[in-house]
Amino acid sequence: MKNLQWIATKEDEGIRLDAFLSQKSGETRSRIQNLIKDGCAAVNGGAPKKAGQPVSAGDAIALDIPDPAPLEAVPVEMDVPIVYEDEDIVVVNKPRNLVTHPAAGHAQDTLVNALLFACDDLSGIGGKLRPGIVHRLDKDTTGLLVVAKNDRAHLDLAEQIRVHSAGRVYWALVEGRFRAESGTVDAPISRSPRDRKRMAVVPGGREAVTHFRVLRTFSRTSLIECRLVTGRTHQIRVHMASLGHPVCGDPLYGFARSAAAPCPLMLHARELHIRHPRTGEEMNFLAEPPEDFARVLDRQR
Repeated sequence: MKNLQWIATKEDEGIRLDAFLSQKSGETRSRIQNLIKDGCAAVNGGAPKKAGQPVSAGDAIALDIPDPAPLEAVPVEMDVPIVYEDEDIVVVNKPRNLVTHPAAGHAQDTLVNALLFACDDLSGIGGKLRPGIVHRLDKDTTGLLVVAKNDRAHLDLAEQIRVHSAGRVYWALVEGRFRAESGTVDAPISRSPRDRKRMAVVPGGREAVTHFRVLRTFSRTSLIECRLVTGRTHQIRVHMASLGHPVCGDPLYGFARSAAAPCPLMLHARELHIRHPRTGEEMNFLAEPPEDFARVLDRQR
């Protein structure tokens, strides 16, 4: 990834941000607009409100340009547990250490590659690198994920997520004990102005809302249930860290020494609630945490 930084001069005054970044980086205006949307740009340490905002003299402007990704995902035979499949959707129980779709450094070892081999077809709306992908799980997050097999299903599922009618429930083992039994974190998330590889709670960032409740309290950790309203990158991990209760085993946002160590990232997508995009039937899926998650929980008792 390229990390680029500039200080705007008087000559740059009033230029659109996307035009400024295009001129300085050599990237096309459309690519710059997508990078801004993905949180890869910063102005004076904060996320820009829009691609067309004017630049002011003295502005500190940063841009992260990800490494080139492969042009198209290819089918690869891999063992991925399929929980449910029909002509419209496939629901998988994603294992740990599996990236959702191809990106820099992961061209042929992702969930998409496995599904292209296992399924007849996937929706094309996500493009050649993200066919069928409506929502994602982090590489080391385990659990339920729904993938669209055609464009009609993709559009319907994406709308369910947009209007918050789809339900996604996670279990997380986090550091420390809570004073309250439940709560809501309503805090915007964007790229961290201090470390562009991390996300953070940033004023002016994208809306992010997480409801949580404590399921079980141990001596130095807590098992919680999180219900997502929005689905921002690293949302649960960032929100819990902002409360001082990072997810155990989190290499980005967690403590240097976890109270549950040794342990993997203790975050699991346990429940998925959707309406079938063709029939309208309410569908509920449940996947218990993997063995390594269960073993760490047993040690906490």
